[in-house]
Amino acid sequence: MRLPPAIVGHTEEVLREILRFTGPADGTLSRYFREHPRLGGRERGVIAEAIYGLLRNKSVYTNFSESGSGAPMRRLTLLGLADAVGVDSLGGLSEDETNWLMRVMEIDRQHLPDVMKSNMPDWIWQKLVSVHGASEALLLAESLNQPAALDLRVNTMKAERDDVIKALAEAPIIAESTTYSKTGLRVRKKPSIQNLPLFKDGTIEVQDEGSQVLAQILGAKRGEMVADFCAGAGGKTLALGAIMRNTGRLYAFDVSEKRLAKLKPRLARSGLSNVHPVVIAHERDAKIKRLAGKLDRVLVDAPCSGLGTLRRNPDVKWRQTEAGIAELNVKQSAILDSAARLVKAGGRLVYATCSVLVEENEAIAQAFLQTHADFTLVPMSTVLAEQKIELDMQDYLKMLPHKHATDGFFAAVFQRNKALVAGKIAIDVDAE
Repeated sequence: MRLPPAIVGHTEEVLREILRFTGPADGTLSRYFREHPRLGGRERGVIAEAIYGLLRNKSVYTNFSESGSGAPMRRLTLLGLADAVGVDSLGGLSEDETNWLMRVMEIDRQHLPDVMKSNMPDWIWQKLVSVHGASEALLLAESLNQPAALDLRVNTMKAERDDVIKALAEAPIIAESTTYSKTGLRVRKKPSIQNLPLFKDGTIEVQDEGSQVLAQILGAKRGEMVADFCAGAGGKTLALGAIMRNTGRLYAFDVSEKRLAKLKPRLARSGLSNVHPVVIAHERDAKIKRLAGKLDRVLVDAPCSGLGTLRRNPDVKWRQTEAGIAELNVKQSAILDSAARLVKAGGRLVYATCSVLVEENEAIAQAFLQTHADFTLVPMSTVLAEQKIELDMQDYLKMLPHKHATDGFFAAVFQRNKALVAGKIAIDVDAE
């Protein structure tokens, strides 16, 4: 069945706004749909799919849109829609537009330059090539430009993974155990799960497998004092609470009251009572200072470029800048330094990002070690063996979509040395 011609106009209108890159694409789309309530579910789905396809393939489609006649923005819109639903499903096209679309969709893209095939800004592409080489960088870029699968985390306080697989099958939703996470499920296709009893009662949460692995490598144990230093909406916090079997004390710190507010309904569904959300003004808030040297484990999922999440947020690569990365690096180092003060002698600190850039990952970890003699790096191979996670890593966790079918994640684990920690804490407190 052909789409009504008005869909082209709606898609072009919202695309024009999104390509200004003044804010996240998902927020712009949501607002546009609220402002146009007469758009049906199918129409909204097609518009969203076309927009996200264009953002993933912007370099190639922009190049193609510069051929042919008519306005480039309309041609760009038609390319996105044709990729989403096929040329034959589009209504209201002229004969010239239909013929042009058919020709363009048949172009062999393998002969395009690598930087164009990567559909990355040049500065990001060059950084990927410098680390991985051109061939693997292209594999990484292509995997980042594919939509992500739907991953779920099973709340083990409420159910076992195998039982959830059986319950989902009755929906019917086909789910399989994830490869690395002990609590993860990967769902075929992308069914709506918000109305499922399993979701409403907190038995399952949406969470990428890589994010679940990050929570697991912290190694939190029953009865410990633990902090999720940049908790956000609390996905990893909830995973940690279940790992701790609802014992001990788990702080969820964040500077955004709005983000932490999103944790509250999830926390209520989860059945956890060991989680304590705390809004802080900044990384050196007095609420943090009082806990200096008292926590067993601290997770720092630091604010970052988000370039590891392009499968879900393809607009990020076009909104991010090199200057923005440099600003983030300052913030990342400051947050890690502050979080380190919480860790007790023998305790562990995990620094993590959802980025694939060395500047946000290895560089921050190495700089931290140079300025914090009371911490040593725990090789990721050791940490993964402790947690019985079958991943082949060396010093750091580096999960990549083309290798692990997850978002791009990085993590480094540090342990505080018992011999140096007493004097260090005294100096920190005095310096305040």
